[in-house]
Amino acid sequence: MTTIGLEEEFMLLDPRTLAPVGRAAEVIEAVRMTVHAPFVTSEFYASQLEYASPILSTSEDASRALGSFRVALAEIAARLGVVAAGVGLPFDVTDDARLTPGARYLDIADHFGAIVADHQLNGLHVHVGVPDREAAIRASNRLRPWLPALLALSGNSPFWHGRDTGFASWRCIHIRRWTTSGIPPYFRDADDYDARATRLLGVGGTTDIGTLNWAARPSAKYPTVEVRVFDAQLDATTSIPLALLTRGVIASPSVDDEPALAQELLDAALWHAARYGMSAGLVDPASGSMRPAAEVVRRLLQVAKPGLEAHGDHERVAAFVDRTIADGTGADRQRRAYARGGRDGLGELLANP
Repeated sequence: MTTIGLEEEFMLLDPRTLAPVGRAAEVIEAVRMTVHAPFVTSEFYASQLEYASPILSTSEDASRALGSFRVALAEIAARLGVVAAGVGLPFDVTDDARLTPGARYLDIADHFGAIVADHQLNGLHVHVGVPDREAAIRASNRLRPWLPALLALSGNSPFWHGRDTGFASWRCIHIRRWTTSGIPPYFRDADDYDARATRLLGVGGTTDIGTLNWAARPSAKYPTVEVRVFDAQLDATTSIPLALLTRGVIASPSVDDEPALAQELLDAALWHAARYGMSAGLVDPASGSMRPAAEVVRRLLQVAKPGLEAHGDHERVAAFVDRTIADGTGADRQRRAYARGGRDGLGELLANP
């Protein structure tokens, strides 16, 4: 069975303003005293924390791990008077956001200058186990044409500076300003990846392999391919199907041919998915033309079906796809909550997704 792991990032918000508050160290300490969560760590900003799941085999394992952690985190955050929000970006921001102390974060801040103030980003990173680095490269190549559809299903950052950006994933647009971002190139093999990645070191903000910010890449630490295209999600019942769908694509049979779609089209398709989410068309990897979003994500589900069925996940993921087509993404849910109740309504959603 192919394993998965999920890294979920959360942002701590003031419940009144929905702007970040730098209390992650306090919340992390309380979490560690309450639950067995050894992989809860700080992140780039002092308002952020990350939960890394154990290695998981089944959707039931994932539900137990993520569900129990999220319940504990929400209770602790409420007790401390903050909201632990699973969102790609906070609703509003402040001018005095503090970095988490540490040499690596300070070095990144030095390289990226004014971009850093906007880097209050939260993602869901999905690790899919692979037998070796050659398999990780094949998995990345396999995922490339489907990354826009995966982003469309997961867009959850519509607001910035207290305003609606018009985008389903404004986080994705922020990330495009990094030295490397978006759809990864097609690599022939691991040697090709290593040679080209090494040439990027020292260029712009690429200080080490970990700062290669493509939406999918071989993990520098683990025997996995790491998929980073997703916004952080409002709830685990969205995070988990996204991870299972990703595993399904990788675990399904494929012919590892040269890519059918050009890099520039895939890059534009990712921007388009960030803008419209599931509310408009998506680029169809089979034809390279625009098709209704529901049609493209159902084709993605069909591509992933053998891998999903091999792990007993098809029914759950199909239900998630149908629900998202009918009810919208996290960005849609945020907009509806804000339209109904303003900041108070949105805050209620973020605290009780």
